[in-house]
Amino acid sequence: MDSIYGNYRYGQQRSTQSPMHRIPVKSILDTNPGNSFDRSAETSFLVFEPASTLETNANNCSSAVSKFILGFSCTDIQILLFSIFSGTYISTLIGNLCIICAVRWKYRLHTPMYILLANFSFLEICYINSTVPSMLANFLSESKAISFSGCFLQFYFFSMGTTETFFLSVMAFDRYLAICRPLHYSTIMTAQKCFRMRAGCWVCGFLCFLLPVYLISQLPFCCPNKIDHFLCDPGPLIKLSCSPAPFTELTCALYNSVLIFSTFLFITSSYMLVLRAVLRVPSAEGRRKAFSTCGSHLAVVSLFYGSIMVVYVSPTAGNPAGIQKMVNVFYSVLTPLFNPVIYSLRNKDVKEALGKLVRAMEKVLKNLVHN
Repeated sequence: MDSIYGNYRYGQQRSTQSPMHRIPVKSILDTNPGNSFDRSAETSFLVFEPASTLETNANNCSSAVSKFILGFSCTDIQILLFSIFSGTYISTLIGNLCIICAVRWKYRLHTPMYILLANFSFLEICYINSTVPSMLANFLSESKAISFSGCFLQFYFFSMGTTETFFLSVMAFDRYLAICRPLHYSTIMTAQKCFRMRAGCWVCGFLCFLLPVYLISQLPFCCPNKIDHFLCDPGPLIKLSCSPAPFTELTCALYNSVLIFSTFLFITSSYMLVLRAVLRVPSAEGRRKAFSTCGSHLAVVSLFYGSIMVVYVSPTAGNPAGIQKMVNVFYSVLTPLFNPVIYSLRNKDVKEALGKLVRAMEKVLKNLVHN
């Protein structure tokens, strides 16, 4: 619409890459009492843009978004980021696969603690595969586009981080039984019960976030459809909605808070009881072994919960988006890399199993070379 004020359009300014001048309608109404604007719209904004920009937006955008644009804002170091994250991705896959193979091939490690650890490593492989391959592809792509369905599929599998909270809780419970109730451990943590716990972690992890994913997918999305992020996360997606969604935001916040705090309190309580029991052990060697076993679990718990609380629990409205992306990178890319390193360095049995695995692989490679 053309007027003496130039080209304008109604709408709420949500995201833009170029500076816009936003003038409240009220100020124009007050200075131009003879105009025909509706005064009930005083809370809206007039967003002034050149006519060519409006024309381009009309041509490139439809009322319903069929795809999203992902990517970091730092476009000048895309190749460097690709090299760093591809190396991290390969190292994570190798480290977690080594732990799975070590637990599988060494009969001594066929105990609930190490079986849970192998499942945890497999979960880390699934977790990192939900985000990093698409991120690496975006580093080399010009469009950096992801389809609507692909975005929410990534969001769903990225929500498998909830499965990690369940596995960490079960692992803490296992350590509590082994140290605080050692005489009853073999009768309580049977192979059948261990299997049920593992299955429960996977099922709960897959079902837990179905409602938030569904609610966010039903929001109306329109232009701009660019997410200044490397993945489809609930926060950036809700911000792209054309209309406010207080119920969806409240539901997601409630899900995150209940899940994170309930499992964190359970894990903390378990390790407090473990710590009290360890301090009562008379021998220094027994205390050292117990601390060594639980220390790796506590390190992983601290890394994971410390980072997700910054993103999903702490007030983030006033924080720069760059900080949120850095924390997301830490817990979604770097934490799966640190976990096998922590468990292998602090656990004597895992180190021995990995050493045997490496020597066996060397023999196989030598035989292949000679043949």
